Amino acid sequence: MTTTKYKRILLKLSGEALMGDLEYGIDSKILKQYAEEIKSVYDLGVQIGIVIGGGNIYRGVENSHDGIDKVTGDHMGMLATVINALALQNTLEHHGMFTRCQTAINMERIAEPYIRRRAVRHLEKNRIVIFAAGTGNPYFTTDTAAVLRGIEIEADVIIKGTRVDGIYDSDPEKNPNAKHFSLISYDDVFKRNLKVMDMTAITLCKENKLPIAVFNMNVRNNLKKLVLGERVGTTVTESAPSIH
Repeated sequence: MTTTKYKRILLKLSGEALMGDLEYGIDSKILKQYAEEIKSVYDLGVQIGIVIGGGNIYRGVENSHDGIDKVTGDHMGMLATVINALALQNTLEHHGMFTRCQTAINMERIAEPYIRRRAVRHLEKNRIVIFAAGTGNPYFTTDTAAVLRGIEIEADVIIKGTRVDGIYDSDPEKNPNAKHFSLISYDDVFKRNLKVMDMTAITLCKENKLPIAVFNMNVRNNLKKLVLGERVGTTVTESAPSIH
């Protein structure tokens, strides 16, 4: 049996990532690719929780002129994450994995309500648990929801899948000279105001000593390498040396 660095993970995926080359919605090719990546880790016996965003369907109302208030907009965003969760669940099952979808907003016809003990029991039975509808509360991002669920299920790490290879001092898609960090502390993320996750999520990780791994989910086998302990992307921990 292959030895993995992490026994239980919480994987955070953005809704935007599911768009692929589309302008909005869900690209079936991306879903299939992600299912294959997750399967490679599932087959190692790793227990997997997943939180997925909803930005491919509803992007929020920061600059909205349509009269939708923030709380209503956040509820719409939560429902968008449920759509993505169901799509991912279906694709994972087509690839031979056992799953459960739990939602923070009760909708028993299509998913289980989120119950921590039940979620942990599913994980122990090697079922992938997809946590949808964020925290169930407005004003909290899906990053914060991912960290909260990660803490509750006692995950070993929060793994954030992005389209860049970890954390940089500036946007690598705009600045070709951006500096990459392979290891960084929570405090340096705060000091440099790095857009890894929102500050609430980072604070929760720091307070609970929960490491964050940020990597490019679109590179084949990256997730498996990370779980096996290879250096992929960036790791955020308390013990990382200070950056000057």
